[in-house]
Amino acid sequence: MVKQIETQDTEWSQDWKAIVKIFDLIEELKSEFKKLDVSYLHHLQQKGLLLNLEKYAWSLQNYIIEKYSDK
Repeated sequence: MVKQIETQDTEWSQDWKAIVKIFDLIEELKSEFKKLDVSYLHHLQQKGLLLNLEKYAWSLQNYIIEKYSDK
């Protein structure tokens, strides 16, 4: 039982670190996009891309929370 809990804690920790890294990468992308001098249309596409990435990351975060709260 204790070994199973330790394994779940390790898996949760790895998954959570991955989620945090994804959010950090999104922030890095935002910063890099700000450096570009692009047309208004490209700017809107960047915003849409970032929004979709954030929504996906939030859904992954919620999945991880649900995955380990059921155990």
